[in-house]
Amino acid sequence: MRQSTILLVFLMISITLSAQELAVLQYSGGGDWYSNPTALPNLIRFCNEHINTTLDERTDNVSPDSVDLYNYPFVHMTGHGNVFFTGEEAENLRNYLLSGGFLHIDDNYGMDQYLRKELAKIFPNQELEELPVDHPLFSNHFKFPSGLPKIHEHDNSRPQAFGITLEGRLVLLYTFESDLGDGWENPEIHNDPEEVRLKALRMGANIVKYAFEN
Repeated sequence: MRQSTILLVFLMISITLSAQELAVLQYSGGGDWYSNPTALPNLIRFCNEHINTTLDERTDNVSPDSVDLYNYPFVHMTGHGNVFFTGEEAENLRNYLLSGGFLHIDDNYGMDQYLRKELAKIFPNQELEELPVDHPLFSNHFKFPSGLPKIHEHDNSRPQAFGITLEGRLVLLYTFESDLGDGWENPEIHNDPEEVRLKALRMGANIVKYAFEN
């Protein structure tokens, strides 16, 4: 049996056993992978209430080189600074994504210049491509006719959603100049207006729904 087939079987068994848990990627390089600690639990709670998921609000941290990565159908990554993947980590992430996993990367501002060169280690022959506004990600439950919403302002730049698609499946989503994770956090942390938080949570729910159904 080929290695990719073994990994796929292992991933499907793992997801069946622990489909109710999502994880945060604990990467190296010095960036604050642990930023926005309330974000993912709040998003999970919102998804359970509004898109009929039954996700566990407890979230785990998982390293890029860990076999435990295959336990999670959806992995979230964020931070402000440096990101670094070893060759082993890049290979494990690539196999995870090829085997059915989904990685959402949300730039919390400052990680872009580091992230892009590390993504080239995972998929050296693939480039990030901006998703068009008619991509299903923006309409599969809540409607975002203009595409990715702006949650926090940093450089007066428009929000962009980039992806890597393999064999018709979006395996990696990179949200840039939006800062969705800040909008998912507890309201007292950033004091965002409720309508801004709601936009962030709705967009996040669309991402989760897409990852689970595609």
